[in-house]
Amino acid sequence: MQRQSFELLILGSSSAAPTTKRNPSAQLLNVAERFFLMDCGEATQIQLRKYKTKFQKIDHIFISHLHGDHFLGLPGFLASMHLLGRKQELNVYAPKELKDVIDMLNNVSETRMNYQIKWHFTKNDKLNLLFEDEKVAVHSFPMKHRIFCTGFLVKEKPLLRKIDKYELEKHKLSVADINKLRKGEDVINADGKKVKNKDVTIDPEPPRSFAYCSDTIYDEELVKYVNGVDLLYHESTFLNDNAKRAGETFHSTAEQASKIAKLAKVKQLLIGHFSARYGDLEPFIKEAVPYFKNVVLAIEGKKLKI
Repeated sequence: MQRQSFELLILGSSSAAPTTKRNPSAQLLNVAERFFLMDCGEATQIQLRKYKTKFQKIDHIFISHLHGDHFLGLPGFLASMHLLGRKQELNVYAPKELKDVIDMLNNVSETRMNYQIKWHFTKNDKLNLLFEDEKVAVHSFPMKHRIFCTGFLVKEKPLLRKIDKYELEKHKLSVADINKLRKGEDVINADGKKVKNKDVTIDPEPPRSFAYCSDTIYDEELVKYVNGVDLLYHESTFLNDNAKRAGETFHSTAEQASKIAKLAKVKQLLIGHFSARYGDLEPFIKEAVPYFKNVVLAIEGKKLKI
């Protein structure tokens, strides 16, 4: 049986100012065909079209904070969904002030959406559950930036146990029995005999996880929130040649991102949010790998299967 999807698409990887090759922050995560948009910088909807993603599949948008390079693409994206005939509800998880911004724009333009936007206001005090269903859970967690800012932690729910068909043939089991076994329970078969779960099932693949750290100063407090994730995205606006500037603006360097990855014992580190002053991005890898080996660059169009 093919495993359910868990894939990240990079839509934008620049910091405050876009370049001819890099757009502001945006990433699209697909978990079991639930599509989560992480931040929505300028040109996000153009990037979605470029990489052939259907707008209406996205039912959840997460905005980390209200610096323009992380949300200024949202008004246009919401309007496009309206013009394309969207009817289903859209969930937006963001600082509470963003609703005021969107409402103001809709009022002055006399825009009335065809669909409802359900707002979920984020907090940056602790780990907070934002969304959950039978497949996945999404939490927010606090980050240290110049303004209110949260990261996002996405965790796949534990999968059902696999049935060992060879062992199963030895027992008289109903469909209901099989469903219980997949959930980890023991059952009583048609002959009144106890069938132990461990004898007829196989461990499923371990659940996967992704953490999104948009803008933050170097902060070891993040480790407790992102510990052990399969993929950590951590902003790396600067190289060490601008470490002082990173501290002043509450951003991080590639080296600092890799140190967080090492402390958190994550499996892979994705770095992005690059300052426009850097054309060549390879130095970011060279600066990070002495501290954490498994590092990749956030490049537009890159897909990472987790």
